[in-house]
Amino acid sequence: MMNRRLLLLSSLAGTAGISSLSGCASPSIEDFANQKPALDLSSYFNGTVDAWGIFTDRNGKVVKRFTVEMNCQWQDGKGVLDEDFVYSDGTKEKRIWKLTHEGNGAYTGTAGDVVGIARGQTQGNAFNWRYTLALPVDGTILHVDMDDWMYLMNDRVMLNKARMSKWGIHLGDVTLSFTRR
Repeated sequence: MMNRRLLLLSSLAGTAGISSLSGCASPSIEDFANQKPALDLSSYFNGTVDAWGIFTDRNGKVVKRFTVEMNCQWQDGKGVLDEDFVYSDGTKEKRIWKLTHEGNGAYTGTAGDVVGIARGQTQGNAFNWRYTLALPVDGTILHVDMDDWMYLMNDRVMLNKARMSKWGIHLGDVTLSFTRR
């Protein structure tokens, strides 16, 4: 059902007036510069991290639930986040992020289902990560834009909300809670 909705929305986007359907601008990473605790990705994503999440459609309806077990390691400014997803319908997925700290809180990254290079920035307790995800939809691949925000709550817990869009049209959101073991 989610796949059909995404496909329908992407078809409608081709004929709709994009400017009238675009969502509001996201916050700026600078808004979080003084927020504590300060987020250091290489410290937080080091070892095993568990996550619980939901995907909601553009109307806020929960379409899918999932869990993630992440095995993370860093060396010399380069990180590997090995993610194993298990979805509420029993399907499984693996994503392996390869991250590079570029200095001054800037990061780049790649993964098998990410188109091109993901780019992100940390300030204060927040990390904003933008990338294009190749999402399988009913036998085809749909490239969707992800505006991904993470907020460190304490040394163990981080919250994550990612906005998914295509051609500027809001398709849905992914919300996660991470907990370090």
